[in-house]
Amino acid sequence: MPKAKTSYVCSVCGSLTAKWYGQCPDCGSWNTIEEAAPELAPKALNAAGDKPQKQRGGTGAEPVRFSQIESGQQIYQTTGLSELDRVLGGGLVEGGLLLFGGEPGIGKSTLLLQVCANLSRMNKRVLYITGEESARQVKLRAERLGADTSDMLVLAENAMDAIEKRLEQVQPDYCVVDSIQTMYRPEMSSAPGSVSQIRESASLLMRYAKTSGCAVMLVGHVTKEGTIAGPRVLEHMVDVVLSFEGDNQHEYRLLRANKNRFGSVNELGVFEMTADGMMPVENASETLLSQRAKNVSGSCVLCTVEGSRPMLVDLQALVTPSYYTSPRRTVNGMDSSRIMLLLAVMEKRAGIRLYNQDVYINVAGGLSLSEPAADLAVCMAVASSARDIVLPQNVSVMGEVGLAGEIRAISHLDRRIAESQRLGFTKLVCPRDSIKKLHRPDGVELLPVDTVAQAMAVLGIRPLS
Repeated sequence: MPKAKTSYVCSVCGSLTAKWYGQCPDCGSWNTIEEAAPELAPKALNAAGDKPQKQRGGTGAEPVRFSQIESGQQIYQTTGLSELDRVLGGGLVEGGLLLFGGEPGIGKSTLLLQVCANLSRMNKRVLYITGEESARQVKLRAERLGADTSDMLVLAENAMDAIEKRLEQVQPDYCVVDSIQTMYRPEMSSAPGSVSQIRESASLLMRYAKTSGCAVMLVGHVTKEGTIAGPRVLEHMVDVVLSFEGDNQHEYRLLRANKNRFGSVNELGVFEMTADGMMPVENASETLLSQRAKNVSGSCVLCTVEGSRPMLVDLQALVTPSYYTSPRRTVNGMDSSRIMLLLAVMEKRAGIRLYNQDVYINVAGGLSLSEPAADLAVCMAVASSARDIVLPQNVSVMGEVGLAGEIRAISHLDRRIAESQRLGFTKLVCPRDSIKKLHRPDGVELLPVDTVAQAMAVLGIRPLS
């Protein structure tokens, strides 16, 4: 019997090598090469002495002209959750393969169980495949959520061969696999969760979704870096990649589309975790500002745009004297490198001395901001806290800040103004270049500025002499 050879596989790209490397020779990732379980020799796999089993054949399809393909209109099936439909571009698509990723306990299984219950009430045949829980555990969770799952089918199985047979028997309209990291192919000797197992299991589900028209939703675990565990090819195979963001200590969850072949990737869904499950938050701005502190320095309101949705968020800054050799810089909800840059601009261009001050930045509500329009709001919050001056409650601030202290133009200013006006903010500090072609609305006073120092003067914040 031939001896099985040890091989090594990259956990990011799935590349196979004969020996261990510190850096993957294909994708260049560091410390991602892991030892793979040796595959059984072909003779050991087939004791009858027959030829080794090969990969199954293709579909046998013939090439056709584009003119002969019936396109039709894309039909979306609503999930019963408006925020999820927004992120998906309208709803679930026939034959789609979706991947939901997020931290443990963020609400992935809860959300998909609610989706299954809603689809089941619409007389759709739904199959929930669980590899982590028993069927009884799934039912108990559904009862806690108050979800009507009486007509939904549950399968507690993680062997893909058995799952494939059940799929052919049941022929569901919609299927959930929780989670893809627990599935395995029995003929492969590697453990569940390995690169080869995840790749083969996802390939089988993708083939079934495309040939049967069943929409398959996968739950994916994430690594400590926040990326979906398994080979990167997993994200290339699926049609939609959705990721949950948020803190388990906060009640709000954000759902982003990192990839969507059926819609925009710029949409954002906001959910609230309650005892009844994940509830869509329709008016996100009002919810995020409902607990804003009043008459306190260091608080500045920004109108950010996530996809097509404008949202008002509360940016908070706390500047205190430092008793350390190196002052502390703590950032929550924004890129710390960008904050360091803005603090340097404030000291050099606006006269706010921070070299001996501890600075703490926080985005209230557990949100994460990445767009440059938040720069000016961060600067004004820091200046407000450093000078202990309370900003007016009816002022919203937005703009990108350059290294010279200049305020650069931002996009979607009309949407930001409309959302700010709806929530009662009548004064808006914004870049002067952004209002040149803008129709100024009634009831809102625009305060255009060119530099950070000018924005401070408009808000009544004087630099230290």
